[in-house]
Amino acid sequence: MSDLRRAVFVCCDGLGRRWVTPAVTPVLCEIAKRSLWCADHRAIFPSATRASAASVATGCRPARHGLHGNRMGLMQDGRITVRDVGNPAFRMHMRAATGGTLRVPTLAERVANARGFVAFSNVSPGAAYFLDPENFGFVYHRAGSYAPGGKPIAALDVTHDLAGDWAMTERFCAEVLRERKPSVSVLWLANPDLTLHGAPLGSPDHRGALRATERCVGAVIETVEGLRAAGESILLLIGSDHGQETVGDYVSIEAWLEARGLGGDLANGRIAVATQGTAALLYATNEGRAALLDQLDAMRAQPWAGEVVLDDGLAALGHAAAGGVVAAVNMGRREGANAYGFPGARWVAADPGNPKPAGFGQHGGWGPDETQPFLLLNGMDVRPGVHARTTSLVDIAPTILSFLGLPSAGLDGASLVEF
Repeated sequence: MSDLRRAVFVCCDGLGRRWVTPAVTPVLCEIAKRSLWCADHRAIFPSATRASAASVATGCRPARHGLHGNRMGLMQDGRITVRDVGNPAFRMHMRAATGGTLRVPTLAERVANARGFVAFSNVSPGAAYFLDPENFGFVYHRAGSYAPGGKPIAALDVTHDLAGDWAMTERFCAEVLRERKPSVSVLWLANPDLTLHGAPLGSPDHRGALRATERCVGAVIETVEGLRAAGESILLLIGSDHGQETVGDYVSIEAWLEARGLGGDLANGRIAVATQGTAALLYATNEGRAALLDQLDAMRAQPWAGEVVLDDGLAALGHAAAGGVVAAVNMGRREGANAYGFPGARWVAADPGNPKPAGFGQHGGWGPDETQPFLLLNGMDVRPGVHARTTSLVDIAPTILSFLGLPSAGLDGASLVEF
């Protein structure tokens, strides 16, 4: 057996743990039998891809790494401006407002002096780039790819769909796993999340996306097992970042605040709302904080507001009341089931210019299904079974670092296995 260790992480975006069943995802269930299965694996808040990517990359929650969510308020020129983290230019805006990007090292930085880091991602540009925002390794994306030092290289030539996921997987297996062999390899698939934002949970489209995603996973498993048979020591982690729930209805929190007399504060950037799908982050400057706090009890009484938390409640969610963040809203939930028997429907905080039709999938809050991704660890150094404790996205980085024999002290997570 080679002493040259490397780790491979495959993320099936939006594949909630309840869908890992023999009937629906037989490939995952088969490898789970010979893996360590994390039976109580949890998302971070927001249960959204961009902040999740940062937590996977750093082993820290948003309070530590500093990326608040899919949309984030930035203090600029004395006012709060909400920007979309998915935009390729967001890192530039974040650096201008805060002086940097993530506040803690990423896996890419930690393995830069070993055999490096390579990520292939087919999700939003921001989610891809926050795996390695300071360009210590290689990140490949269809909007643009970067080598160490931020040198632009050829963009990932794939489409943003199921076919693109497969084309990316084929190249990943051939080029990254078989040829380049970095210390850490990441394959982040767009599906089933991408499909679910335009289809109901449990629908034929959803199940088709699961089959296509399993095809990608199966190709990685086959490649890794072939390399192991040739003597390579590879830790394979397969998981997701969050689950999905169903869009029930929409509300504009900004419009509600404006109707209660805070229109001027919103217009002047003293108060801002960063929608996260089934949740929202509420921001305020020092001048706007009191006016926002005065509205929170009334907000809690609205049918669309399931929970509104601040201070200790934010800390319990892995956030800090800092950078202008005052409160978080988990949107309300209705009982009942969709046409395919999937229970529950959620209010959604309206995202300007990006509507999601009722009945389709959404996530971002701390609801029961959106916060239950899955994770399994597979390798000769991993004893198959069920992990005894609650696990989280922040445990992925320290597990990889431990396997590679690199320091992992000071992270929010901990290694899931003693290597």
